[in-house]
Amino acid sequence: MPHLHANGIDLCYETAGNPSDPALLLIMGLGAQLVDWPDGFVEELAGRGFHVIRYDNRDAGRSSLLDDLGVPNVPAILGGDPATVPYLLSDLAADAAGLLGALGVERAHVVGASMGGMIAQQFAIDHPDLTASLCSIMSTTGDRAVGRATPEAAAVLMRPAAPSREEAIAGGVAASRVIGSPGYPAPQQELERKHAAKFDRGYRPQGTMRQYAAILASPERTEGLRGVKVPTLVIHGADDPLITVSGGEATAAAVAGAELLIIPGMGHDLPRELWPQLAGAIAGNAIERPRTGR
Repeated sequence: MPHLHANGIDLCYETAGNPSDPALLLIMGLGAQLVDWPDGFVEELAGRGFHVIRYDNRDAGRSSLLDDLGVPNVPAILGGDPATVPYLLSDLAADAAGLLGALGVERAHVVGASMGGMIAQQFAIDHPDLTASLCSIMSTTGDRAVGRATPEAAAVLMRPAAPSREEAIAGGVAASRVIGSPGYPAPQQELERKHAAKFDRGYRPQGTMRQYAAILASPERTEGLRGVKVPTLVIHGADDPLITVSGGEATAAAVAGAELLIIPGMGHDLPRELWPQLAGAIAGNAIERPRTGR
C-alpha cells in the first residue's frame, strides 16, 4: 500500500473509486486500521460517486509507530496529569488534513467511526475549509457524562496486550462478540479472518494506548461543534455498549441542523447487512443536504 509523508509522519493509505469524483475521507477508531473499513462497504461508497480515501492513523497499522514517545500513564492522565500524553485528537486531525494536502485534495466529505468520529469532529472544527460534510458514526463529543460504556465493554477496552498471535486473534474475536451488533452477529470465521489479518498487518498495542491517552486528554468538542456549518449526519447503534447512544445524541444536538440516525440492533461495528443503509445515508448527507447554519 502507498505511503505519504504528512504532518511530520508517514501515513499508509488506500483509495477506491474514480479520482475525479468528490473525495470522501474515512477515519477509523482506537487501535483500528484502514482494513477495519470493510472492502464491501468501501465499494458501496465508491459506487455512489465518491473517491474514497482510507488510511491508518499514526500508531496503527502501517503508518508511523511512535514508540519513542513512550507508554502513557493512563491512571495519571485520568487524574488530570498530562505529562505522559503524547499527542491529542487535534494532532490526529492535522494528520488527516496533511494527508489530503499531500494528495492534492482541496475539500473532502469526512466520515469517522468511534475514535475516528472524534477525529472527524475535530477535523471539521479545526479545518472547516477542507470539510465538505461531516458524518460521525458510533462516537461522542468528549463529554464524559454521555456515551459511557457498559462495564462489560469497558473491560474489553482495557484488556492487556496479547502475548501471542493466537491469543491476540482470540481476544479480538471475543471483544467483537461483546461490542458487536446483537441484531447482526458476525460469523465466527469472518471475525477470525479479520483479526488474523489485522495482527499480521500491524499489531500495535502500545500505539493503541497512546491513542487512548489522546482521547482522555483532549478537550470536549461540544462548543466547537456548535460552529460546524456543513451538512452533518450522526449515526449510532441503539445497542452500542462501548459508546452508548447518548454519545451520538449529544453529538447531533451540538451541531445545528444535524441529522441523527439511530439503528436498532446495531452495536459498535459495521455489520454487512447495514452497508447499503449506511452508505446511502452518508451519500444523502454529502450530496443532497444543504449546508447547515443558525
